[in-house]
Amino acid sequence: MGLNFTHETLGQRLLFGSGKAAINVAEEVARQGSRKVMLVATSLESEIVRTVTSRISIALTCDDVVQHVPIEGAEAARKAATDNGIDLIISVGGGSATGLAKAIALTTGIPILAVATTYAGSEATNVWGLTEATRKTTGSDIKVLPVAVVYDAQLTYSLPVDLSIASGMNAIAHCIDSMWAPGADPINQALATEGIRALASGLPMILRNPSGERGRELALYGAYLSAASFASAGSGMHHKICHVLGGTYRLPHAQTHASVLPYVLAFNAPFAEEANQRIAYALGASSGLEGLNLLRAALNVPTGLKDLGFEESNIEEASEIIFPLIPESNPRKVSRENLIELLHTAWAGETPVSNDER
Repeated sequence: MGLNFTHETLGQRLLFGSGKAAINVAEEVARQGSRKVMLVATSLESEIVRTVTSRISIALTCDDVVQHVPIEGAEAARKAATDNGIDLIISVGGGSATGLAKAIALTTGIPILAVATTYAGSEATNVWGLTEATRKTTGSDIKVLPVAVVYDAQLTYSLPVDLSIASGMNAIAHCIDSMWAPGADPINQALATEGIRALASGLPMILRNPSGERGRELALYGAYLSAASFASAGSGMHHKICHVLGGTYRLPHAQTHASVLPYVLAFNAPFAEEANQRIAYALGASSGLEGLNLLRAALNVPTGLKDLGFEESNIEEASEIIFPLIPESNPRKVSRENLIELLHTAWAGETPVSNDER
């Protein structure tokens, strides 16, 4: 059967360079012709913010950055941006800061310049998320895609090793989900394969030497590829599960992705041989699951959802919320029963085993 697919590449500038964040931000602000800039960043990022914005003027600062973007905070930030005539939003941080910037852009159309300090990858996608009354809603809109992204490995040095690893595993989850998400095609699968390879090379370097530039650069490079592939392919089974767990039960975003990923891979891999081969190749293993398990063991990644505060008694409720969200494109048919089984094994942190290994 010949190749037959439609691929859309999202338009965005990428400015990549260690030690060059302040210069790249200033040049991009000038290129945009911006006069009133709104900064979105948590107060915990104040030192990095000073570095990044040292060559520009900030008209308004919003530091009400919360995981999963509560709607109340988003609406307040939107009003502040509109009332102050903001013409550019600069987000500095990880997925939560980028997420709030996107929430503002979604209704105002104000462009975003995203400065990444983690490997979340949200800065390279047109995907937004908002949480209202413990329910997280996600969608995609070109208005929320940052017009430019600044990557500087030196800005990630302060990210603790455990969070660096969890964030990097979240990026690998973007790659793996891109293999079989609704818009999966050979181009985003190729990006995802290279993203996995780069992240699997970079993360162990970060573990050994947290301030080593090469490992941080590889992780950022891999994170961008993961996000670019995810933006094209869309959200697959893994992300539907994690969005519900994070938004409904307030679980930490990156750690939840790191914990759930191998169980989704074990579930789907026997039904997606080509994707499994790509993942295995990227990880230098005989199967995708073997490679992922070896990488997780080497990185000492959290295993069970129970260790993140998720209660076993919530599994039934979670499965009811998740089940209608699973894309029909998932390579294996999902039932309530096998979804509950997956959540139980992920909760317990049992070593994931694929169907063909049982």
